Amino acid sequence: MFYGAVVWDPWLIVAQIVCLQCLYYLTLGVFLSILVGTRVSKMSLVYFFDYATVTASTVTGWCVIASIFLSSVAGAGFLVYLVERAKKCLDFCATLYIIHLFICIIYGGWPSSITWWVVNITSLAVTALLGEYLCMRRELREIPISRYRSNVAKSLEKVKDEYYYVINLRCLTNENHSLYHS
Repeated sequence: MFYGAVVWDPWLIVAQIVCLQCLYYLTLGVFLSILVGTRVSKMSLVYFFDYATVTASTVTGWCVIASIFLSSVAGAGFLVYLVERAKKCLDFCATLYIIHLFICIIYGGWPSSITWWVVNITSLAVTALLGEYLCMRRELREIPISRYRSNVAKSLEKVKDEYYYVINLRCLTNENHSLYHS
């Protein structure tokens, strides 16, 4: 994609949002199964969407919080490959967490836990800022053109040699021509 050509493609935006949301929940599921799955007898969607599980009063709650933070770091990595632009990272992160909020409201009601809000707003900030940083690093990375440059240099050298050959040949023929006509 060329960065100069800005084309508004709603299907691309929707596809990016869906992919980002799916990857977020996939990584959240992996981290929850690693950190929380070893502590509970049965994993369920409660750990994904119920605000009551995000608590600092139990070890399992801390494992849920750690899973959310680790997923936010992974989400920043996903932004680099899905969104590719630093200036779009905040928009996609806010969309990700707003959709997550709506799903949580549908699943377990309005999140009344201050811990849930602090964790998710902090995760939003981590994902957005780290995603922007990584995207900026990728955007500012030098484009490797050494192979192209060497081929161009060889071609230019060849053209220059041919040009000098033609010039020298003309000079010689002009000198010879002037010798014969004098």
